[in-house]
Amino acid sequence: MMQQIRDGLKGPVIIGLLLLIVGIPFAFSGIQGYLQSGADPVVAKVGDAKITQAQLRNAYDQRYRQLQQLYGENFRADSINPVSLRESVLKDLVQELLMRQYARKTGYRAADAALRDYLVVVPAFQENGKFSKQRYLELLARSGQTPESFEAQQRDALVVEQLREVVLGSSFITPAQAAEATKLAQQQRGFSYIAFDPAKYMASIAVTDEQVAKRYEEKKATYQAPERIKLSYVELAFDSLVKAEPPAQDVLKTLYESEKSARFSSPETRRASHILINFGADKAAAKAKAEDVYKQLKAGADFSAVAKANSDDPGSKQKGGDLGVVKRGDSIFPAKFEAALFGLEKGGEFTEPVETEFGWHIIRLDQLNAARTMQFEEPEVQKALVDLYQQTEAQKHFQELSSRLEELAFDNDKTLEPVAKELDLKVQTTDWFMRSGGEGITANAAVLAAAFSPEVRENDENSKPIVIDAQHVVVIRKAEYEAPRQRTQQEVETAIREALKKEQALAGAQAAADAAVAALQGGQTLDAVAKSAGVTVQSPAPTGRSNNALSRALLSAVFKLPRPAADKLTFGEATLEQGEIAVVALSVVSDGAVAGSANNDPQGDIGRIRDVRAGSEFAAYRAGLEKRISVDVKALPQEEAPLP
Repeated sequence: MMQQIRDGLKGPVIIGLLLLIVGIPFAFSGIQGYLQSGADPVVAKVGDAKITQAQLRNAYDQRYRQLQQLYGENFRADSINPVSLRESVLKDLVQELLMRQYARKTGYRAADAALRDYLVVVPAFQENGKFSKQRYLELLARSGQTPESFEAQQRDALVVEQLREVVLGSSFITPAQAAEATKLAQQQRGFSYIAFDPAKYMASIAVTDEQVAKRYEEKKATYQAPERIKLSYVELAFDSLVKAEPPAQDVLKTLYESEKSARFSSPETRRASHILINFGADKAAAKAKAEDVYKQLKAGADFSAVAKANSDDPGSKQKGGDLGVVKRGDSIFPAKFEAALFGLEKGGEFTEPVETEFGWHIIRLDQLNAARTMQFEEPEVQKALVDLYQQTEAQKHFQELSSRLEELAFDNDKTLEPVAKELDLKVQTTDWFMRSGGEGITANAAVLAAAFSPEVRENDENSKPIVIDAQHVVVIRKAEYEAPRQRTQQEVETAIREALKKEQALAGAQAAADAAVAALQGGQTLDAVAKSAGVTVQSPAPTGRSNNALSRALLSAVFKLPRPAADKLTFGEATLEQGEIAVVALSVVSDGAVAGSANNDPQGDIGRIRDVRAGSEFAAYRAGLEKRISVDVKALPQEEAPLP
């Protein structure tokens, strides 16, 4: 029963759900919602929905953190192209909105039962492997979400998943198509190549002042210095607060009494097993089978063996019907199931067949764990009480300081010094950054929005307190500001000169490559052409499409060339990742193995190729939605980029 629900959890749904839980910061009473007003440029419109720059920044930050977590110690910030990553994130946001709007318009819905079945098996909402309503509500409250808003978002995610499954499930491929695709996918090609490196031409190139001036005038509009700002700020961090001294025992005793039932008491739990007989097409026959199973158990048959032989619950069947530990009110099992289980009095007892919407159950109580309350004097309880007291006191103090921070920042809106002095904080200064963000607090979307708001940028006012995360608040003000401006020729001359040299060097390499191809097509050998050009012939072993040891650009060029005729070569060019221009000579093509080969798995090939096709069809389907729902993607905010 429960395994069927678990098996229904699809990656995109559950991953999105968990990210939503952990990715939303706390909101502080009295200061949440700040920065809802003010300029927040729209970067895309999808139907009747908008994606703002702040939303894009939040999604970018989340994707960046995911990459950091994915690669761990191997993560390198310099390997991330911010412009490409932001474009990718924006594309994903647009496609998600497209899917949601189209799914709603076409009538897809997620029923209450479907939503419940997904939520009860989310690990973050579980205690001891079972859904905990209390933990569910606590996590949502901690992340600033109400159950209503959170569940509405999850309905959307489930609806999109339904639509995705419909499209993917409709894809198919015939064995003949699979065989042809296998030939191509496993094809091997033998080739040789020579490469012309633009760097070899750099030394002989001289760029004149006239060329620099001409390029500057031609591309003057692109040589813009974007606006940038430097901030002063004070920050209030929960972690920096000094812990309160442990209180007297009478205070801890009072705290213990208030928390005893919720924190120091464990309810009665029961380890249970069951045998499920589904109704199938004949409910009466199912009942008869359940009664027969019950008679076998009454006659002394082993419960585990009978469950393995008869149960229709795939999740527990192979475990002898074991359902794990259950406590009353878990909301995992139907009410009749729970009532029957908690009606048993000792381990080893089992019920007569019990009817629920899932079928007929025979339920056994395997183990009864009595309720227990930890005593005040226990060291573990004492430590927990002191920690709880200090945490509560720190939270109260943090809230008080947060409120005072807001008052002081408002009363002294032209300076941070009084704020810092009264609250014993330090006025700090950021580096320069642009609207695209920087490091530290300047990577936060709310800080970016405030920094470039008229109040801070133009009026020289303090911001209102900005929530960085649940335990971190800042107030900012402008330290220095530079408006967008035209860079002078002198500022960009070095970059222009270098760009012109690279262009001419690349043109020299390209001309040499073109001449080599012409010579090869005229009948000269690759060795002769290489010797004449002063380069070396490279001859890798015959290779497939996925050889990671070779340049992807080189492989792409090789596998685009037409199959050579007998005793002939075909030629082409490729621009390699490091900038070299390669001239390729393809000599032999060997198709991959088809059905009947010892190394061939026809069914596996069909499945893999079908999955690839399904993915392509889904991508095409998603792209086609733009013809049904209008999409308007604006130019992304200007980034600081290398000069051309």
